[in-house]
Amino acid sequence: MDSKRLSLYQRLRDFKIPSTILDAIFENDEDLKILENAFDALVKDGFKEDEAAEEISKMIFNELDIEPDQSFNVEK
Repeated sequence: MDSKRLSLYQRLRDFKIPSTILDAIFENDEDLKILENAFDALVKDGFKEDEAAEEISKMIFNELDIEPDQSFNVEK
C-alpha cells in the first residue's frame, strides 16, 4: 500500500471506522477510487486532512447505518 493510501486508512481508523470495513473498501478498486476522490475533493474544498477524514467517516457510518464505537469516549 502506498503512503497516501496508508495515511488515509490510518486517518479513518482514528475516526473509529472498523478495520473490517476499511479492508473491504481498500480491497475493492472501485470503492477505493471513490473514497480517494471524495477525500481529495474535500481537501481541495479547504478541509484539513483530518477534517476530511472525519467527514468521510460520518458518511460511512451513515451509509452503513451503524454507530461508531463509543467506548473511546467513556470518561472514567
